[in-house]
Amino acid sequence: MPTLPTSEQRKLEDAARAGWLYYVAGRTQDEIARQLNTSRQSAQRLVALAISEGLIKVRIEHPIRQCMELAKALRSKYAIYHCEVVPSDDNSPDSTAGLAQAGAAEIERQLKRSASQTIAFGTGRILRACADELTTMHCPEHKVVSMVGNIAGDGSASRYDVAVHVAERIGAAHFPMPLPVIANSRENKTQLHALPHVEKVQQLAHQADVAFVGIGNLGLVSPLHDDGFIGDNELSTLQAQGAAGEIISWIYDHQGNIIDCEINQRVTSVAIADFTDKPVIGIAAGEDKVGAIHGALRSGILTGLITNEYTASRLLNSDL
Repeated sequence: MPTLPTSEQRKLEDAARAGWLYYVAGRTQDEIARQLNTSRQSAQRLVALAISEGLIKVRIEHPIRQCMELAKALRSKYAIYHCEVVPSDDNSPDSTAGLAQAGAAEIERQLKRSASQTIAFGTGRILRACADELTTMHCPEHKVVSMVGNIAGDGSASRYDVAVHVAERIGAAHFPMPLPVIANSRENKTQLHALPHVEKVQQLAHQADVAFVGIGNLGLVSPLHDDGFIGDNELSTLQAQGAAGEIISWIYDHQGNIIDCEINQRVTSVAIADFTDKPVIGIAAGEDKVGAIHGALRSGILTGLITNEYTASRLLNSDL
């Protein structure tokens, strides 16, 4: 069977989702339209497409059915308002296939809102992959803002400055965070945050309508360590303190509590704990991320999650 273009795959996935909501969950077309952030007429067409493409018989004949049931269970367990689970390869527990496409689709739903949007982005490999999957658009009415610094300790720029890549794809204004990810000292952090242009970017990030973040682990393989933001001794100290993961370089434990540590005192990113009244969607999957995702969900910082079947099952069935 030939591989469908990404846009056609997304359309079929939206159709399967709309069909599941209508025929299994018993949602009205108005409710489906609100959930998928589309018009009632588009919701009708998606339900009709699900039927015409043979996705609906007695049940949804699409991998999305099991995924949506897992997503419903995750929403209930962790009290989050949004969750999307993509199919995964049972033989590859660390695979992240499908996450970038699902993340890009959700970002595009936000961009298609009629009102202008300020969208904040963290950093990381998965988010960068989401940016690469975005459809080229023209959205000058929107603003894209970075939540995290983009400079390593040696002065080199981060390879995963997501916001700039998103802005290039959609033709929107971009507001970078021109800071080292980790300041040299607490005093240095205070000085950097007092710079007028930095203060404006931080304020804009706090005003964002929605934020998309990656979730990093703090195990033997850690993005913060691998990318040169923290050293061997710092990683060992964090592990001894019970670190489970990080979101925009803010480090938390398995219960989701921000750790009182030297790194958190020097991290220059937007204060993620202040985002409790904002939609914050985390995108991550893989066996090495299970503990980090669990802690992030326990923290109350995330209001949404995009992950895969394997990771969803581990989060639901494991005693974390």
